[in-house]
Amino acid sequence: MNGLRAVLAALMLALAVLLPAAAVAQSQPGGPNDIAIELVAEAAPQPGKEWVLALHFTPRSPEWHGYWSNPGDAGLGMQLDWQLPERWQAGEPRYPLPKRLVIGELMNHVYEGSYAVLVPIAVPAGAAVGKAAPIGLTANYLACTDTICVPQVARITLDPAKIGRDPRFGGWRAAIVPPLGSEAGFEFAGDRLRIGIPLPATSALSDKPHVFLADGDLGEYRRPVYTARQTFIREGDLLVAEIPLQRISGPSDASIDPVPGRIEGILDFGNGGGVKFSASASDVPLEGHKPISGGTSLDLWQLLLAALVGGLLLNVMPCVFPILSLKALALAKAGGDEHAARGDALAYTAGVVLACAALGGTILLLRSAGEQVGWAFQLQNPTVVVGLFLLALAITANFLGAFEVPGLAISSGKPSRGGSFATGLLAAFVATPCTGPFMALALGAALVIPPLDAALVFVALGVGLALPFLLVGFVPAVRARLPRPGAWMERFRRWMALPMGLTAAALAWLIWRIGGVNFLFVGALMGGALVLWLVFAGRMQRAGKGGPMLAALAAAVVIGLVFLPQPQSPAQAAESLLDPLPFSDTALADARASGKPVFVWFTADWCVTCKVNESVAIEREETRAAFEEAGVIAIRADWTRPDEAISRILTQQGAAGVPLYLWYAPGAEAEQLPQVLTPDLLAEKARDSR
Repeated sequence: MNGLRAVLAALMLALAVLLPAAAVAQSQPGGPNDIAIELVAEAAPQPGKEWVLALHFTPRSPEWHGYWSNPGDAGLGMQLDWQLPERWQAGEPRYPLPKRLVIGELMNHVYEGSYAVLVPIAVPAGAAVGKAAPIGLTANYLACTDTICVPQVARITLDPAKIGRDPRFGGWRAAIVPPLGSEAGFEFAGDRLRIGIPLPATSALSDKPHVFLADGDLGEYRRPVYTARQTFIREGDLLVAEIPLQRISGPSDASIDPVPGRIEGILDFGNGGGVKFSASASDVPLEGHKPISGGTSLDLWQLLLAALVGGLLLNVMPCVFPILSLKALALAKAGGDEHAARGDALAYTAGVVLACAALGGTILLLRSAGEQVGWAFQLQNPTVVVGLFLLALAITANFLGAFEVPGLAISSGKPSRGGSFATGLLAAFVATPCTGPFMALALGAALVIPPLDAALVFVALGVGLALPFLLVGFVPAVRARLPRPGAWMERFRRWMALPMGLTAAALAWLIWRIGGVNFLFVGALMGGALVLWLVFAGRMQRAGKGGPMLAALAAAVVIGLVFLPQPQSPAQAAESLLDPLPFSDTALADARASGKPVFVWFTADWCVTCKVNESVAIEREETRAAFEEAGVIAIRADWTRPDEAISRILTQQGAAGVPLYLWYAPGAEAEQLPQVLTPDLLAEKARDSR
């Protein structure tokens, strides 16, 4: 028996040495942790060498997840408080590759299932390992599901003298993201962070890589937009990542929030692999090169074709109808003179293309400076709206014959090349409240592709808008079908005052919506004074003395707009049959978390296409009844005035402007609906969701 006891004692001693030693956390008050933590040593510590410990996390059920050091838009990174023997030091935790979890419009950097974080411990030379005091650790971390988060606290002890080798470390080490062997560089380019990563050309990369930034604070009150699409450019052994940024409110002195000297993060290859990089400030090349992913899946020629077709379709969109009167008069005035027709067509096209390119260039410049703007952004400015109102009144008065602008294509008499050019500028500018099929795709992509390619997209849009004029000018068969010039043109011109007058009335309504009754009163006073002056100038013109009066009027209008008082507060939201919630990130996240279908429509009072869609498909009793029966939550995002949250979502969805319609089925991501809604579309979506 004594011999058997001796054998059993020896066996137990061997097992104690060979089996891994692990310390399991004490439960927090109230019960066990939702994600259990275990402190495990790879092997026994040795003096003067790095000793690696693992924090092994195990969720109690699959719906729970933990967080990376930078949790993203929400969550909490792990915080560790070590109690180590004297002169022993804990290093920075080493993490496996995180995953992206999007809930609502928030992106989180998480770990799902069981995972391990490694922590290196520097053991001093000459340390008496066998006599070292037990290691203590207090870990604070967060455990979440898609609907609830619970703070976790774990207190763990581990005795360095009672540790064997743990076979699980091989798999845990393999999961840790390895460091990049070379230095990366970073620079800020307007609303983008550009990171140049020296990645060998032989490194496999999927079409959906992603950069996880270790710190969301990038200085000067800039933060990454985690949910926005990242753009990647690759050439040889260099990969450049471009990450969209947003500015947050802060003191005017940006030096209080300095730019960091280094930026660290993880490059996720998109195929299960990745590298950890560290970047210092430097010039990053490949600016403006074609991206490999993240921008758009379409080639440049496809985007140019979409912009061309979109511009052509813009000619028949509701918001452009008043401009058709300008084109119709200019087309008729070209008559049968081939040389004059071609000259007018080219001049008009030059005006349209220049206006579209200028608007597009302004958008790109403002976005590069950090502004969240999109197509038709100028109509969010009350001064611009008042200016358009005055312009519409002036055109209406011109159509009625109150005054003339010599050489302009919308006036009586023979148009000049300069007049056709000015008509093109005017047509393109007033057409901006609309986006339509193909156009939305092209302009949305133009906001994320290289600037030179984006400029070509805006030029193609202008060519599409002017294409009917080009066909008339250069295709004799089309020109031959036009009616001959005659007395009918003057009658037609006066009739065209009706749609232009309705446009002025719509702009007056928009002025009221933007700034209320007082702002409308100011605009009406300016409009009344303008019309009286134009009528008087017309009489002076007929007496041969009207030229100086028009020039003086133009100067007075510009001065009046410069000193126009701005409205103090926007008007109240319009009533709706759907009783929508006002848009915010929180409102959208709460609505999606409810488990009900969610419909979000992005609109603006100056967007004619939006208003047509609302009257045709949204503000209908059938739609209201279907939404009520299916429990659909409606949210309205009103972009009449600038709103950074709305601009951010438009950018994330690849939309250059409004309208935009998103449908969220329960538990699903956003589905973009067509920009032109049919009467039964929303009711059918609601019925299908039941």
